[in-house]
Amino acid sequence: MWMPNLVQSLSSLASSISHTLAEKSWRGERLLAKVSGGNVWPRSRSYQLAAPPHCVTATPPSPSLISSFRLCSEGFWVCSSLADSLRFLHCAGHSPIVVARGGFSGLFPDSSRAAYRFAQATSVPDVVLWCDLQLTKDGFGLCLPDIKLDNSTDVSQIYQDGQNTYMINGATQTGWFPLDFSLAELSTVPLVQGVYTRSEQFNNLFPILTPEDVAALNPAGLWLNVQHDAFYTQRNLSMKNYVLAASRRMVINYISSPEVGFLRSISTRFNPRITKLFFRFNAPSDVEPSTNQTYDSLRSNLTFIRTFASGILVPKTYIWPLDERNYLQSSMPLVLDAHKAGLEVVATDFYNDGVLSYNYSYNPIAEYLQFVDNGQFSVDGVLSDFPITPSAAFNCYAHIGRNASEEVNTLVITKNGASGDYPSCTDLAYQKAISDGADVIDCPIQMSQDGVPFCQSSINLIDTTQATETLNDFLTDVPDLKGKGIYTFSLNWSQIQNLTTAISNPFLSYQLYRNPRESNGGSLVSLADFLALAKDAESLSGVLINIENAAYLMEKQGLAVVDAVETELSKAGYDNQTALKIMIQSTNSSVLKKLKDKKQYELVYEVDETIGRADPSAVSDIKNFAHSVVISKQSVLAENNAFLTRMTDVVTKLQNANLPVYVQTFSNEFVSQPWDFFADINVELNTYILGTNISGVVTDFPKTPNRYRRSLLGFIQEPSLPPAQAPSLPLTESDIAEAPLPPVRNKPTVDSPPAAQITRGSGLSKGAVAGLVVSVVVILVVALGCFQLRNRGMLARMGIT
Repeated sequence: MWMPNLVQSLSSLASSISHTLAEKSWRGERLLAKVSGGNVWPRSRSYQLAAPPHCVTATPPSPSLISSFRLCSEGFWVCSSLADSLRFLHCAGHSPIVVARGGFSGLFPDSSRAAYRFAQATSVPDVVLWCDLQLTKDGFGLCLPDIKLDNSTDVSQIYQDGQNTYMINGATQTGWFPLDFSLAELSTVPLVQGVYTRSEQFNNLFPILTPEDVAALNPAGLWLNVQHDAFYTQRNLSMKNYVLAASRRMVINYISSPEVGFLRSISTRFNPRITKLFFRFNAPSDVEPSTNQTYDSLRSNLTFIRTFASGILVPKTYIWPLDERNYLQSSMPLVLDAHKAGLEVVATDFYNDGVLSYNYSYNPIAEYLQFVDNGQFSVDGVLSDFPITPSAAFNCYAHIGRNASEEVNTLVITKNGASGDYPSCTDLAYQKAISDGADVIDCPIQMSQDGVPFCQSSINLIDTTQATETLNDFLTDVPDLKGKGIYTFSLNWSQIQNLTTAISNPFLSYQLYRNPRESNGGSLVSLADFLALAKDAESLSGVLINIENAAYLMEKQGLAVVDAVETELSKAGYDNQTALKIMIQSTNSSVLKKLKDKKQYELVYEVDETIGRADPSAVSDIKNFAHSVVISKQSVLAENNAFLTRMTDVVTKLQNANLPVYVQTFSNEFVSQPWDFFADINVELNTYILGTNISGVVTDFPKTPNRYRRSLLGFIQEPSLPPAQAPSLPLTESDIAEAPLPPVRNKPTVDSPPAAQITRGSGLSKGAVAGLVVSVVVILVVALGCFQLRNRGMLARMGIT
């Protein structure tokens, strides 16, 4: 199912809400509104037991915001989930509320009309819209994420002399403040994205909104957060008077503040059945101005808070604290204590594009489930910049057991085992992959000097181990293999298996590290051990053996890698079994042609370049020696400047030739995904699996697609297209043609030191490798929206200088 151009709709929206922006055009050209789980979410909440989740087609309600975004009206997918049939472990029992902080502020400027409307269009029907309330000098309310205008607007360009300095919570701050301007003056100021690592493509398009503007969008819930009542009161502006007057003009469902005095002053003026008051906790060491107590001390006095509030709003680390290495510690009793005191709990600080605890393996769905589906307690709601993700987590992923039925028939194939959590191709990576529900585990074949085939992602041991700590004497320059390295064929297997492993960090340039606790965990695995492990794993349906550099190894090193693989498969009893599919993969057609007569193998051709189309002659040639094909994600959905541009016809052409298509590589880290997927790997999986009907996904985090296919099925929407980029090259017959593999020559003589000289751990101690074990520093100021995570390379990718 495909969507017309959303950018045109939003451009029309922008021009209709402010004459000052009517002449502006999209600088980013487009946005693909890819919605995971659909735009229609279950409304009913019954508490009888139900079957595992499944999806049914339905048409969207009318009228709705969906039609205002011109989404297709036919074939919506609705996730019918256990979230609607099982009680959550909190006060009300139903699915926790989703509060959209400034709307969908993970993509659009915070508190813009587009952000609010997009949150309504992509989240649960009862999504609550959050407004950080500020006041102008003439007493009007504004929705802005911070008391300073600097980060979230372009005010400095319009009122260059409007700076001022104030004392706020004991600290001097200089900038542009809303109380120095009238509502009329600020009506000409456009909003910008305040988080510099997010897309700037929607800057300067939308004006500042008032709470009345947000209420006019008819949200299911409206939440006003009053962060600085004392500051405004000192300057003769009354937040109390504003919210009381506003409540007579519109329904305010929630009001929060970190100031006890403010909440107590209004607690008797609101009916808690209509408007709930929430006490917001700041950092534990901060001092609450009314009581002069730290927020840490106030969390032990919940019965006092209950005298003026219905709930508490707390940073997520108040519930699940982190240690200094960014791993979860034991949960705090705050949620249970609050529920015992009659208080609801809403957790804050949820961002898909932040550095999550390593326990979540960069999957934001896993983080949300930790707060609502841990078997001990559930929060009553969450505050998120990406409301689509908790909407999916609560309604389609919660309470899904490990044995839930699969809703899509898509293979989960590993990339070097569960290499997102453990060093590639180690025993721990394979064991984790099996326990995480992979269907097929892979073994990229390398050869030792003494002819032992083993599993490792690179022929150069520098890439995957700490070989340089002990084996610098083996550093050689091999032009055929792209330069210097310590190559597997220079060492005996006894030497190799004693090397200290090193986890892969493919996004190191963004300071995103993988599981530092296990950065050197596990042992390397021979092909024989790999095959034995797979045979003992009842849940697996197959193994994939990847053969590369075969011609070089045969001709230059005298190592018959293809023959060695066949020998090990035969010795392990794979010739006489049908329980496990045997997949042999290579980028070299010559390897697959050598195995063409082996009927027990599925031969998989890997296209190792991004292609924009597949010529019929090339497809026909592949069909002559392969049974299936692996292609890159970019060969399916073309990408330009971190936005998708179009869907190619490569998958269709291959499938029409009866060639199953597997797509690689799906990683959890948000920087691996275009903006279209909202920094959510689950949205990306949803798009590829349902949008193209591919046969399998190749992933370094097999738990993620396995959980996806057992829960959520969403509908796919077509990207709205930016100016076309130069198309990727087609796959032609000449790209595939290769000479047959050369004969195996005699082995060259290589001097090796005694194996006893090479011992595991003889380099740096385990867990102390420079560049692998680091403390990830995240500068995250929620109110300012200032988020410094990626390096300058990331900024360049986003077009930000």
